[in-house]
Amino acid sequence: MRPDQISDDKIDALSKVPLATLPFWVVKILATTLGETGGDALSMTMKLGYAVSSVIFVAIFGVTLAAQLKSRHYHPVFYWAVVVATTTVGTTTSDYFDRTLGLGYIKSSVILFCAVLAVLAMWRRSTGAIAVDHITKRSDETFYWLTILASNTLGTALGDFVATSTGLGFERGALVFAGLIALVALAHFFTKTSTSVLFWIAYVLTRPLGATLGDTLTKPVADGGLNLGRIASSLVMAGAMVVLVAVTSLRRRPSIAPA
Repeated sequence: MRPDQISDDKIDALSKVPLATLPFWVVKILATTLGETGGDALSMTMKLGYAVSSVIFVAIFGVTLAAQLKSRHYHPVFYWAVVVATTTVGTTTSDYFDRTLGLGYIKSSVILFCAVLAVLAMWRRSTGAIAVDHITKRSDETFYWLTILASNTLGTALGDFVATSTGLGFERGALVFAGLIALVALAHFFTKTSTSVLFWIAYVLTRPLGATLGDTLTKPVADGGLNLGRIASSLVMAGAMVVLVAVTSLRRRPSIAPA
């Protein structure tokens, strides 16, 4: 085995995030859908409101992030718990901005888009590069999670804007975002566009896709949904995530190959 290949294997084994493979994106979409249904379950079904729900989810995010940062390698439970936490925070925080503060979907989307760009710019300025699925340094990991938190909040506002403000509805809104993700995939395979750029575009787009899918499942039939119930839908999404992580490559990073 070549020395450079051994080095790459060690980086893979030490990285604290999973490889961005097809199972990764499937579970990510499930996580964003769970974030939508779970966030709405707390703020609407349990009637805690957006502000109180956001405080609760921020606390959960803090606990899960602390466990993730403390781990020395990729741990699927810690990693995906933080992802789900960011999606629930994104759901209730975005709704608080849009509805309680009255900013509206467009203003919120613009502000959050600028926040994502600002975090990515600071990341590149601080470390010299924007990582995707090789995260071994604390600085990269910190920026990684800040970007995810901002992008999931942005995605919630985008999903609500496309589904509600444009009049497309939840199902057609989901098709729009699924189509955009497909275009990003084509760009990955057939163009020389930066992998980091495409990864974060896709990461942002999976959030509104999950938001519109979640609303399709839980909204009343009169509003274009299936009225399946937020708590039941959340449990189904969580179960599907557990199964997929357990049976796919997401359960672990590649081990260090022997010399």
